[in-house]
Amino acid sequence: MSSIQRPPVRIDRGRSTGDVLAGILAMAALAALLLGVPFALLTFFGSPIPHKLPSTETLTQRLDATALMHVLVIVVWLAWIQLTACVLVEAYAGIRGVGVPARVPLAGGPQALAHRLVVAALLLFTATTAVMPVITGVRSTHIQQHVTPQHREPPRTAEPAADQDQGQSQDNPALMEKNAVRKIYRVRPPAGRHHESLWEIAEKCLGDGRRYREIYSLNKGKLQPDGTRLTMASLIRPGWVLDMPADATHVEIIDKGPHDGQHEHGVPHSQVPGGVHHHGYVNTEQQAVEAARHAAQQEARDDRADREAGRPPIDEGPDVTVPGDPAQGPPAQQPPAQQPPAHTPRHERPPEQEPTGQPSVHAPAFGWPQELAVASLLAAGLLAGLGRRRREQLWRRAFGTMIARPEGEAATAEHALRLGADTEATRLLDLGLRQMSAALAADDRTLPTVYGVHLGADSLDLWIAPADRNPPAPWQEYDNGQVWRLSMTALDGMATADFADVLAPYPGLVSIGTNETGRILVDLEAAHGLIALHGPDDVRRAVLAAVAVELATNRWSDHMRITLVGFDEELALVAPDRIRVVRSLAEALPELEGRSEEVRQALAASGADSVLTGRCRGVFGEAWMPHYLIMAEPPTSEEAERLVALARTGQRMAAGYIVAGDTPGATWTWDVAADGRLRAGVLGFDVDAQLVPEPHYRAVVELFRTAGRTEGVPYGDPDDPPPATPLGGETQPAVDIRLLGPIEIDAPEPLDESRRAICTEVLVYLATHSEGVHPTVLGGAVWPRGVSASVRDATVARVADWLGRDSRGRPNLYYDERGRIRLGSEVRVDWETFRWLIWRSAAEPASELAYMAYALDLVRGRLMDGRPRGRYGWLASEDFEYEATARVADVAHRLALMKLDEGDARGAVAAARAGLRLAEGDEGLWRDLLRATHATGDAAQLRDVVDELRGRVAADPYTDQMQPETEALVDELLPQWRGVAAGGTG
Repeated sequence: MSSIQRPPVRIDRGRSTGDVLAGILAMAALAALLLGVPFALLTFFGSPIPHKLPSTETLTQRLDATALMHVLVIVVWLAWIQLTACVLVEAYAGIRGVGVPARVPLAGGPQALAHRLVVAALLLFTATTAVMPVITGVRSTHIQQHVTPQHREPPRTAEPAADQDQGQSQDNPALMEKNAVRKIYRVRPPAGRHHESLWEIAEKCLGDGRRYREIYSLNKGKLQPDGTRLTMASLIRPGWVLDMPADATHVEIIDKGPHDGQHEHGVPHSQVPGGVHHHGYVNTEQQAVEAARHAAQQEARDDRADREAGRPPIDEGPDVTVPGDPAQGPPAQQPPAQQPPAHTPRHERPPEQEPTGQPSVHAPAFGWPQELAVASLLAAGLLAGLGRRRREQLWRRAFGTMIARPEGEAATAEHALRLGADTEATRLLDLGLRQMSAALAADDRTLPTVYGVHLGADSLDLWIAPADRNPPAPWQEYDNGQVWRLSMTALDGMATADFADVLAPYPGLVSIGTNETGRILVDLEAAHGLIALHGPDDVRRAVLAAVAVELATNRWSDHMRITLVGFDEELALVAPDRIRVVRSLAEALPELEGRSEEVRQALAASGADSVLTGRCRGVFGEAWMPHYLIMAEPPTSEEAERLVALARTGQRMAAGYIVAGDTPGATWTWDVAADGRLRAGVLGFDVDAQLVPEPHYRAVVELFRTAGRTEGVPYGDPDDPPPATPLGGETQPAVDIRLLGPIEIDAPEPLDESRRAICTEVLVYLATHSEGVHPTVLGGAVWPRGVSASVRDATVARVADWLGRDSRGRPNLYYDERGRIRLGSEVRVDWETFRWLIWRSAAEPASELAYMAYALDLVRGRLMDGRPRGRYGWLASEDFEYEATARVADVAHRLALMKLDEGDARGAVAAARAGLRLAEGDEGLWRDLLRATHATGDAAQLRDVVDELRGRVAADPYTDQMQPETEALVDELLPQWRGVAAGGTG
């Protein structure tokens, strides 16, 4: 101890002289209000308590000046009492660190004043939570990281110039023990909806959230300053003082008291249990996915061990645990042998011991792609493009195979896209702009210049110049015609087909980011010149990649050309019909200059005064298709001069140019900071930029590469056991889950409607994993952004209550002996029944037709139709969606062919129709339907089918025409169909 000099207590560097002065003034103001006011009232007006009760005369006589003064004095006393209560409430909340203070009735203004004064006064002390250790006799000698609930600046660690010996003691646990000091962490008050957890504290202070068990062990049962004790790892409170392991950072170092070595129950601080507590906290996307990955790997090891030992899969043991059952307790109260492992620390399993099987949850190498999840329009465009590619895969796949699904980082990227995609907003932008153009053209008016768009939760705003107070219905004007607004519900009943002949008026609209109220888009063409983007290279490139991907996949444009300079050639896979990647600007300039001249000639030939007029009136349509240049590298001086001369025009030229770096002569200059904040110069926009960092767009490219694979992937494994036998016809299921169509669940118990969406998703996930699911895997799938174990377990308990019990009194949802959540034997899932029927059809050829017909009777519509936006993203990492579509299409195709061979054309029509209910985009089934309908000899019905097929193709904004094979078949069966189509009867 003599060799180490203890530094004195340091004042937090976050306090300035102004803070200290404000604290002193606040203390003086509090003293004047709390002590000075009553002293003055008592001195000048005496006690407010009357010596005797007032008589009737006193209450009815006229008020004089003396009586009025007495009334005012009483009012002042009441105000003082109210203010005193506010000060006491605020001081209690600040000192105890309980988070949001209690509200004093009818004291909005006084309590706000009291809050400011108390906060300023408490800043004079080391910290508001530091008052608690003073009460309990703990003396702080050094603060490495200071925790102040009222201080809003980011936490800071000690300076590198701190005492060298002190730094050595922090890194040397033995030296710390010798010096009789310990490390503590003070739990912070909540910020908004965020509450600190042991996982988060371990992640921050120990470098690994999985070490939360050590913190829990050190503090279990320890008396905290508020008189409570730590009993559950998932429940900690603001203001608690937690002992930390010797290697912790970002903590406070204090002297050990005489009883600091042990808890009251005698467990040394150094003892760490080998087991894993059931209530671990997973509160971030990456932690959720990582924990789920480890749990999935544990499941794979369990399954492999069972198979090697010859043990059958566990169905229901004699002792099952019902989630949330008060009679049996939660899983955390099970015997140690039945505790499910939440995770396995990295240091306990070397990398080479990783299981070779693919887990059901894929952990990304680059972290959760939040940028993709928040880019709602970009995500919708990418998913639409993927859908088109996958339909082409379906058309080319062989019988008995499903299309290839993405894995790893690509699957995680698609998960994020599914969570964030906003197809309704995309539809509003597309149809709204086309409807406006059509309405203005009908009135012989031209389109306004739109320089910015705001897309909110329930409306679309166009910022136009110059102002126009006469928008077409259903648009409305605001701000004296500077804003045209369209409500989200204004286009109900309209469809893309209604505006099939209307050219996209503003194809250059692209998202630049979001603010507090919605998404901001800018029209690249409105610059009439070059747009220069400044900022750090990696952030700048991420902004430009986002612009390129959204332009290439958006729905509110028609044909366009996008030339990319300085990007990987692989990015063209996203939209090869739109994107061209070149190595240098010199390679792109000739095409850009030629395109500009074509637009000038079209303007002269058409008589249109601008590109907007040409698009609005629909003349020379191809002439107004835009060409955009996006350049990730700054141009050379010669290239810049040539590009500026090309870009700077006096009118809109169906072109846009955005380049990286400082380019002299640029019309607009945008700046993006390292934190992702983008400021759009003269436009006045200040937004959180839309970004697609390099790892994320590489994952997106891999998605499209996978979607381009033409070879199918066999579904099912011949060595897999047969599907579970469904309930007999005489046995009614306790629970019926239907997924082959809109999601429908028949359960015996009631459920709060406000919780139905999340409980339904949990149940659907369990229904598609008949082998059972570990709770951590379930949490990582259903709550990809993170969830506490307590919230997850409470939701599972609600689902268990909803499902109730079967005919023998057993729970319909339970934990098996390995800690997995499973559905009971009397829960029927239509997908499992479908699989069993198809398996039986192969096993009993004599009854094949009947079994396949029974299976198709289960198909009611599109798979899991009606899923709410932002949910079920986990389907991207599962085979279910791909396998179900392929199996249903194959069964319908085979049954239709068998029915035709038997001469049952009507039966073949029914089989094809059944398959199309779920796989409506499978043109192989449409061809089956055409052949079967033709076989009935009903020419009128055949024309109806052709018209129906044409209508489906026209309704899809991403489908240009039917497949050549389908078109050839229609030509053969109905030669006059093209004339019928031209005549408009279709």
